Amino acid sequence: MSLKDRITDDMKAAMRAKDSERLTTIRGLLAAIKQKEVDERVVVDDVGVVAIVDKLIKQRKDSISQFNAGGRPDLAEKEQLELQILEPYLPQRMSAEEVQAAVSAIVSELGAAGPGDMGRVMAAVKAQLAGKADMGLVSGAVKRALNP
Repeated sequence: MSLKDRITDDMKAAMRAKDSERLTTIRGLLAAIKQKEVDERVVVDDVGVVAIVDKLIKQRKDSISQFNAGGRPDLAEKEQLELQILEPYLPQRMSAEEVQAAVSAIVSELGAAGPGDMGRVMAAVKAQLAGKADMGLVSGAVKRALNP
């Protein structure tokens, strides 16, 4: 079963259970998937769905920090609930040690040295680790690998 089918089944289950928060969040996710399919005239596969979920999670995290800074814990709590609903759709994330090892391997493979190669290394790392690791963690690992 594809990830998109699983999300659709979860939406149906949320409808049956009358779980309005879960239903709203999942509908938003499916709308984002459909929007990408319509805009780019493609059928989104599991990798594309993971990228969309990752983007939505990043938006939720940004919103939570903004709402907390603005003194709106009620809205931050709502975003946190949506974050918890979206996270199970991501694959198991790599640990910091695994990310560091993968980045080190890519840096040595590319023969990169110094901060000037950051863009080239990030492009290679992003292609290999997209959806598997938190890109903020990856960026930090690349910086450490290129700055001895």
